[in-house]
Amino acid sequence: MTLTRPQRTAAAAAALAFPASLAFFAPPAGAVAPAEPYGPACSSVPKEGAGSLEGMAKDPVATAASNNPELSTLVAAVKKAGLVDTLNNAKNITVFAPTDAAFEKIPKADLDALLNNKAQLTKVLTYHVVGEKVTTQQMEKGTFTTLEGSDLMTKGSGTRFTVNDSSKIVCGGVPTANATVNLVDTVLMPPSS
Repeated sequence: MTLTRPQRTAAAAAALAFPASLAFFAPPAGAVAPAEPYGPACSSVPKEGAGSLEGMAKDPVATAASNNPELSTLVAAVKKAGLVDTLNNAKNITVFAPTDAAFEKIPKADLDALLNNKAQLTKVLTYHVVGEKVTTQQMEKGTFTTLEGSDLMTKGSGTRFTVNDSSKIVCGGVPTANATVNLVDTVLMPPSS
């Protein structure tokens, strides 16, 4: 059976309307990972338009992020580092995207210094990108090499995951046209070289 575009849209809308209360019944470790985006911050994603989950799925990752109000600082940083085309043209990548709240944890003077040092900013931002599609099952206990060249580690199960033991995934499994995005609550810093 082939669904028409309106039927697919209606099916997607129905899936998103699934009661959020059921999210508390997280599957045990080793269970099949959720097919839909998961996590407490997913509720703050716009319900419609380019910044919605459905809207983001249509655009490449940097463009999709620019439509999400939770990612405005990240988008500004990506533009300053000149990484928009790099991210938009990549295939099947996974992005651990720091939210605006994650950037707010960095003291303003340190953040300003980072944003004005293109080489260091590029190093930090590319540390948030893995050059392959990472599934939630792989994240249960995973080590992944980033575009920056260093490894990052994930652990967890069901709908609760941490990155490098310090950053929680607050909305995971968000699809874009060329990437899977996991919003994180702390900016990840690559190991000192």
